[in-house]
Amino acid sequence: MTNRFRTASGGRIDRAAPLSFRFDGQTYSGFAGDTLASALIANGVHLIGRSFKYHRPRGFLSAGSDEPNALVNVARDAARAAPNLRATQVELHEGLKAQSQNRWPSLSFDAGAVNDLASPFLPSGFYYKTFMWPAGAWKRFYEPKIRAMAGLGVAPELPDPDRYTQNHAHCDVLVVGAGPAGLAAALAAAESGAKVILCDEQAELGGSLLSEISATIEGQKATDWLAATLANLAGRDNVTLLPRTTAFGYFPHNLIALAERVTDHLATPGTALPRERLWQVRAREVVIAAGALERPLVFPDNDRPGVLLADSARTYANRYGAKVGERAVIFTACDAGYRAALDLKAAGVTISAIADLRAEVSGELPARALAAGIDVRPSTVLVGAKGRLRVSSAQLAKVKNGAVGPTETIACDSVLMSGGFTPSVHLFSQSRGKLVWDGAAGAYLPGTSVERERSAGACRGVHGLQRVLEDGYAQGEAAAKASRDHASPARGATPAPATPSRAFAANAEDLGSAGFIGATPHGRNPALAKAFVDWQNDVTSKDILLATREGMRSIEHVKRYTTTGMATDQGKTSNMNTLGIVSEALDTPVPKIGLTTFRPPFTPTTFGIFAGAARGDVFDPLRKTAIHDWAAEHGAAFEDVGNWKRAHYFPRAGEGGRMEDMHAAVARECKAVRASVGMFDASTLGKIEIVGPDAAEFMNRMYTNAWAKLEPGRLRYGVMLREDGFVMDDGVVGRMAADRFHVTTTTGGAPRVLAHMEDYLQTEWPDLDVWLTSTTEQWSVIAVQGPKAREVIAPLIEGIDLSKEAFPHMCVREGTILGVPTRLFSVSFTGELGFEINVPSTYGRAVWEAVYAAGERFGITPYGTETMHVLRAEKGYIIVGQETDGTATPDDANLGWAVGKAKKDFVGKRSLARDAMSAPDRRQLVGLKTTDPKVVLEEGAQIVADPSAPVPVPMLGFVTSSYHSAVLGRSIALAMVKGGRARIGQKLMVPMPTHAIEVEVVEPVFYDPKGERLNG
Repeated sequence: MTNRFRTASGGRIDRAAPLSFRFDGQTYSGFAGDTLASALIANGVHLIGRSFKYHRPRGFLSAGSDEPNALVNVARDAARAAPNLRATQVELHEGLKAQSQNRWPSLSFDAGAVNDLASPFLPSGFYYKTFMWPAGAWKRFYEPKIRAMAGLGVAPELPDPDRYTQNHAHCDVLVVGAGPAGLAAALAAAESGAKVILCDEQAELGGSLLSEISATIEGQKATDWLAATLANLAGRDNVTLLPRTTAFGYFPHNLIALAERVTDHLATPGTALPRERLWQVRAREVVIAAGALERPLVFPDNDRPGVLLADSARTYANRYGAKVGERAVIFTACDAGYRAALDLKAAGVTISAIADLRAEVSGELPARALAAGIDVRPSTVLVGAKGRLRVSSAQLAKVKNGAVGPTETIACDSVLMSGGFTPSVHLFSQSRGKLVWDGAAGAYLPGTSVERERSAGACRGVHGLQRVLEDGYAQGEAAAKASRDHASPARGATPAPATPSRAFAANAEDLGSAGFIGATPHGRNPALAKAFVDWQNDVTSKDILLATREGMRSIEHVKRYTTTGMATDQGKTSNMNTLGIVSEALDTPVPKIGLTTFRPPFTPTTFGIFAGAARGDVFDPLRKTAIHDWAAEHGAAFEDVGNWKRAHYFPRAGEGGRMEDMHAAVARECKAVRASVGMFDASTLGKIEIVGPDAAEFMNRMYTNAWAKLEPGRLRYGVMLREDGFVMDDGVVGRMAADRFHVTTTTGGAPRVLAHMEDYLQTEWPDLDVWLTSTTEQWSVIAVQGPKAREVIAPLIEGIDLSKEAFPHMCVREGTILGVPTRLFSVSFTGELGFEINVPSTYGRAVWEAVYAAGERFGITPYGTETMHVLRAEKGYIIVGQETDGTATPDDANLGWAVGKAKKDFVGKRSLARDAMSAPDRRQLVGLKTTDPKVVLEEGAQIVADPSAPVPVPMLGFVTSSYHSAVLGRSIALAMVKGGRARIGQKLMVPMPTHAIEVEVVEPVFYDPKGERLNG
């Protein structure tokens, strides 16, 4: 049956380029220019899938992105499997392999169809009532079963090997939709000199013109005019044409997201091009020319394979040369059914009858149908269709005053329906524009605009090819002018009717705005008849009526109760009929019922296009210091700290692999630093250069400390607060000159701190003459710590006096080390004599190796982050984010001394003045010693006074840091405890699953409490 339903000639397919493809394991043939849907239809295949809920057989409903049924899995290989693709948009290529979904064991015999027999017990909203009992069944039974059954396609398990890219673009006018209105708008804007981007979701630009065979524009065939216009636009330097590109999201300030499918249509995509490309377009003006979508009719059995939209059947015949059947019955409520009938008849399809819901049938198209010998039946409805896997007959009946007469069965293999056209207002709605109900059009149309946009053509209720072209041209011209004037007349107001500045001579059928919404009368038992409103989710008119009986009055409630409009087509085919059914059931005008919210994406969009290149290692960028490779060569074990790889510890023989071996390595490193000297890669610290005449004033406002009197060449520990008074970050700051500060931040806090500073500088204090520059990557930082630190670096330093008197603790000097420029800090995070050597990162490893060589005679020991944590905890130094949790004030963390009491203001000062911020029972930083010195507490463990107290046991605080100190020969811990400083000397308990651990509250400084070792 290969191409049995292919027309003898015509269409835009390339009949000289045959293609072979497979569907559900069977081989078929098609032509270049086909979609998977048109090729299957040409081969007589209409059964394409199964519905989500009842697993009913489903066929093609439409020919475009509004398709709810024909969802397939297309796989080039195991890793390149894409589920839920609309067969109506899948372009045919040689060797394409597609698979139907949501069926087992096969498409023609699906065991899940038993759900259809059980449908009387599965009404809309049944889950809200059924899954509430018995108690506990949700977790143990319902949820696992529902999750196992949920979904349509199966997501691939292998990583996606394809490449996705992202573009940022700016233009004067973005035109969405390349139908007649969009083409005219783009042409007008381009002729005005504007920079134009024209995008359309289809493989070919042209929209409805691609399906025209008799229309003319400017005295030539519509398709010839289309080709000339596209050539005109393509030849202009100020125009970008984007076929296969869906505008899927409209975001504030005219940011439009476009998804371009770049290589899916190619048999051998290669590696030079990405699979998809995300365009993030910032447009001065937007013209939405999204057209209108044909509306189905709601009648019993309207979901059988072979029942589809009339205009889509016309598209398959005229554009793709594929006949939807040999004998068709058409059910219509507008002239679109007649236009389809005439074109299909010309393509060789027998039109058995046209059932027109309207009592009065007149006009050019009905007259032409009668003249062609087609059986036209006014006041007639379809009350049912026969056929399980394909339509075999249709049942027609006369209707008068709502009463349905006797039925007549007519044999057919396709049923075509048309309830009129619904303007596509999705993007306008996404832009937050207000829709208004137009009673004459029987549809919602764009009303008040919020963004700089305007709608054109059918999507704003304009009908007739000539009027659509003229409207598009006028809107494009107006958009170009507004982009030059930087003021859109459409903003904040209902767009005024456009005045055409150019007349178009166009000859085509004008279908008008006639149509029908709701469910058509059928006279059948409502308990047995299934008239579908939402094909994919199996929502029937009966379900909608049940929702109204259950008390739903808002369309949003009806939507959620029934799931209508929640399928992958997002209500494109179901929303308006749902409104009609609810309106009739409640005897309430449609505007009173409301309209469901349209949200992006317009059609389902791949995750890959959002991720772009940010995947694998690039998803969470891996950052390495200049010293990383040296550490790796010397056996370092690494940990992730933010985006950075940091040396965790340096195991030696017998110290690698297991956690207890890490403790041995850390103990050795700690002892080496305390006894002699160690070196640590601190390059990951955030670094910000703050420069300008007002730099000191800026620092005064950003930090709790005072900075105006800090002398150049000195360091100071700084504490930064959020507006609510809680500690945000800390770090050592060096004043390099009167107008320059070298600020360090925590490793993980660097981006946050810079953004915080920029926010205040740009929005609160734009008068300050200050520049902020991130220099994190510029400087490698080598911390040399321990009693022998000065002796190690002294032979390497030039231009800096390293004596205790000239270079005491908390100073900074500039000089050279081995001829390399350096900023040398005398600072310690270990409590020992310490220096931090800042050198340009290019020289980081070379200087590190030189320091290591100079320290070998002292037994210099490289150490990692775990040792750093232990050493700082022994001194009671905090780590922001570990000792602080976003609710700690400086005083809570024993940093009250760092708050400038006499300062006029700083960020967070007013919040600190609140009574609650100084309450005596606030959690405060203290030390803990376990009664058994061998027991190491768990970080995060809760602290209580009496673990045997009645539940809930009052919690006093929690452990923030806990380690075994090799230097002290016991465990130590830091903790935040309610009224902690007043509890020093008390015994508290730390409950654990098996027993409670007794601890003593002590001062948080365990080692060298007087700080005598800091100056060596």
